[in-house]
Amino acid sequence: MGVGVSGWGLARAVAIAGQLGVVSGVALDTLIARRLQLGDPGGHTRRALTSFPYADVSEQIVERYFVAGGIGPEEPFRSVPRLSLHPSRRATDLVIAANFVEVFLAKEGHDGLVGVNYLEKLQMATPAATYGAMLAGVDVVLVGAGIPDELPGLLDALAAGRAGEVAVDVHGAGGTRFAVAVRPEPISGANVELRRPKFLAIVASHVLASYLARDIRTRPDGFVVEGPVAGGHNAPPRGPLTLDEERQPVYGPRDVADLEKMAVLGLPYWLAGAYASPELLREAREVGAAGIQVGSAFALCEESGLHASLKRALIERAFSGTLHVRTDPLASPTGFPLKVADLPGTVAEPEVYAQRQRICDADYLRVPYRKPGGEIGYRCPAEPLPAYVRKGGKMEDTVGRCCVCNGLIAAIGLGQRRRDGTVEPPLVTIGQDLSFLPRLASAPVETASYRATDVVAYLLQGAGRDRSRLAAGHAGTTPSRTTITRPRSGTGLLEAGCEETPEYTARKETT
Repeated sequence: MGVGVSGWGLARAVAIAGQLGVVSGVALDTLIARRLQLGDPGGHTRRALTSFPYADVSEQIVERYFVAGGIGPEEPFRSVPRLSLHPSRRATDLVIAANFVEVFLAKEGHDGLVGVNYLEKLQMATPAATYGAMLAGVDVVLVGAGIPDELPGLLDALAAGRAGEVAVDVHGAGGTRFAVAVRPEPISGANVELRRPKFLAIVASHVLASYLARDIRTRPDGFVVEGPVAGGHNAPPRGPLTLDEERQPVYGPRDVADLEKMAVLGLPYWLAGAYASPELLREAREVGAAGIQVGSAFALCEESGLHASLKRALIERAFSGTLHVRTDPLASPTGFPLKVADLPGTVAEPEVYAQRQRICDADYLRVPYRKPGGEIGYRCPAEPLPAYVRKGGKMEDTVGRCCVCNGLIAAIGLGQRRRDGTVEPPLVTIGQDLSFLPRLASAPVETASYRATDVVAYLLQGAGRDRSRLAAGHAGTTPSRTTITRPRSGTGLLEAGCEETPEYTARKETT
């Protein structure tokens, strides 16, 4: 959920409450590097690194990024190595360690279940990130925003101690296959068991679910079926893109997953996107789902990593009826629609968007492309326009694009400080349904707050039922005005019951 919004503190609280707590696995290398540069408040990152099995890697990370007392309030954060098809040893070490740290802290001190959520679009980070999470004993890996057909094989290989890889989409690659891999090796003096976690594929339709389930090589252990009102990235509507009067994608009957066909697959599935109520949890169970995935209700709780000022603004505007959350078809460089909350001071404001210096220095969403001479380059439609066009990109692809990487990192208070004195403005994403708020946050609105345990207790209570919601499905135009008056909405899964393959070898010796 976001970048660092569903962090280790929130996932740990949900897991202790008896549910699957999920950490966001996106950009964790940047997050731990910046936490260390802020002096590592609470000492949590350094504590986790003492348990990382590659001790010399931990020492190098602390030596490179930790600043006692923290850097100055206007001092820029030191950058981390970029992801690429041929990642440096330092880059891969940091990704592995960062994912280990986040999962380790989420699992610390209890025996609850912890998962990690990755974006399929971030293929160049996936093998190293997954390996780091597995080193910390992650229980479940969830992947969405794409077709995660190589994740079962990656998990099988890593658990067996073999090199695990995923293919990387390279524009203009022709018939050449490109991939990034990681190879685990025995760790001297450490007893590390790489247990294979369960894998849940996040899908928007029964069609993709059927495709993944038909072959043992792509078959997940279950699905999260996510509707178009959920926060973050959404699947685009099937068929030709149609926009409403607010320039939002229009979703129709073809975008509603057929739950009967989901049930035929014989795999458990959870429903997501406007299901954050006890009534809808019961209905989900009645139609065959194992439970629900909930994101927005946890995004606004005290343990969420979302910056306190943004949390407060979302809650106050939701209660006043002035919160506007739209499905922006252009904002994300991935090409997937993205939920954007219109909040003052964020890049959702046209003035802030226009004034922001167009810069691409986080680089998580840049994609590789093959140059005419065969070399590999990298580009992103949110980078400076001349650079993108010079790299062969089309000018029309840059219209309306936001630097999602920098914006989401800024939303948790870790935005880059620019040398011109500005600070990276945040980008806030959340679901279009906040109907849970009146039942979780009491007046006065200015001080209203609740904890993750309150969300779990609320969702599990024996409330009445309203079957109309599931009967109607998610068809029709996606609402743009966020409502808190009727049930609709992850962090918690509630249940009852190529030729060129750059390979990184994870061993204790480092270069």
